[in-house]
Amino acid sequence: MNDDQFEGQWDRMKGSVREHWGRLTDDDVEEVRGQRENLLGKIQEKYGDTKEAAEEKLKEFERKF
Repeated sequence: MNDDQFEGQWDRMKGSVREHWGRLTDDDVEEVRGQRENLLGKIQEKYGDTKEAAEEKLKEFERKF
């Protein structure tokens, strides 16, 4: 999923993001505002992942979504 697609589907994805990444707070999800790079940063921050690991987790989530 490219950045434009991600942003376009953000409103539908927010609930799923909250369920999938339980360590992200509502404020974290609101800060992301549909920006894929921002979500990657939040995943890295909350889960202690490398950028590559966070990217792989996000790609897996996108495939399921």
